[in-house]
Amino acid sequence: MGSVQYIIVNKGINMKNGKTCAQVAHASLEVLDKVDPEIIKAWRLQGMKKVVLKVKGDMELLELFERAKKELPCALITDAGHTQVAAGSKTCFACGPVEEAKGAKYFKHLKLL
Repeated sequence: MGSVQYIIVNKGINMKNGKTCAQVAHASLEVLDKVDPEIIKAWRLQGMKKVVLKVKGDMELLELFERAKKELPCALITDAGHTQVAAGSKTCFACGPVEEAKGAKYFKHLKLL
């Protein structure tokens, strides 16, 4: 199947498209510190597949993050509050790259952003 990086966006926060894209980029990079370099290397050779999904709000985001991080490399993004959202807002989190089947266990019920 290959590896995929999942990025989960909190749609309960009113972010414009540019802000959302910046938060997704932060998450995508931040989680890589928690992934074995050999897995990252293989993922890059496979095309760096990413799947960006959405949740309705803070509670759903944090519950999913807490469950997934027990088994998978995850990084939660908390905004500094310099632009559109309040300081401390949990905007998104990234998971992986991980084997697609392992990620699907946590994320297959979510809709694409």
